[in-house]
Amino acid sequence: MNIEEVKALGDAIRAEVGKAVVGLDEAVELMLVALFASGHILLEGPPGTAKTFLAQCFARAAGLDYGRIQFTPDLLPGDILGSNLFNFQTSQFTLTHGPIFTELLLADEINRTPPKTQAALLEAMQERTVTIDGIDHKLSERFMVVATQNPIESQGVYPLPEAQLDRFLFKFEVGYPSLEQEREIVAKQGSRFGMPRPEQWGVAQVADHATISAAADAVAANRLADEVVDYVVRLVRATRTTGDLQIGASPRAGATLAAAARAHAALDGRDFVLPDDVKKLAPAALRHRVILSPAAEIDGRTADAVIAGLVEQVEAPR
Repeated sequence: MNIEEVKALGDAIRAEVGKAVVGLDEAVELMLVALFASGHILLEGPPGTAKTFLAQCFARAAGLDYGRIQFTPDLLPGDILGSNLFNFQTSQFTLTHGPIFTELLLADEINRTPPKTQAALLEAMQERTVTIDGIDHKLSERFMVVATQNPIESQGVYPLPEAQLDRFLFKFEVGYPSLEQEREIVAKQGSRFGMPRPEQWGVAQVADHATISAAADAVAANRLADEVVDYVVRLVRATRTTGDLQIGASPRAGATLAAAARAHAALDGRDFVLPDDVKKLAPAALRHRVILSPAAEIDGRTADAVIAGLVEQVEAPR
């Protein structure tokens, strides 16, 4: 697959998702980048802003097997990974796969479950492998986690630790739609009650596993000039030296940002990466990997504002 075909595939998936989901074009763009860069994405927003529906429509359009886990305080790691159950008919243990054995996994309200269960996702997200009773089991090469969390509740939730947040390629903050977008949502979906389904809105499958894998291979071959590599490194290292941040981004942040920039360039129809690709993705790729300093918090600054300032300060190659 060449870059023009990757761009056409991305446009087709956007068009299908856009039939049902209104006002989340940026989220769809980041999900496409994450898919082709083999990353995961965290969606944070209030209830009723179509986070779950977006994941369903995206999985259907991209031809990915879809699975969902509703995280609760009593969820155990075995409920996610699966377990070996004794079969009395055969007198043998049989592996029962958990919902993690899919291609696009929606981890709904991931901050509602204790850290022990959250940690069950770590190996799967990083290595696409799960270990059950000492035996490794491979997940799909296209395995992708779309996690959601509710930022407006503080009771009965367990904030994600930094180690797990660093596994996400992007964190996207889902807000409320504009007036016109909300009118369109009400007009389109106001005649139905209950959870909408992608097929009700004509969302069709436009890709399959082989197509997505070929697109990912084409993305990985995109050219990344040494000057752009240096720019990514300087930008990530700047997060560790500014006084506004107590903890900066990790080296993994730079590596994943470079991979994401390759995918963004391909979706734009280019076989080379520009500094603008890095600039556009930097907020979503870094906001969850940094911690504000006490002084910045007192001043009311946000991680996004600090990152935007660093993007302006760090000189980009011409």
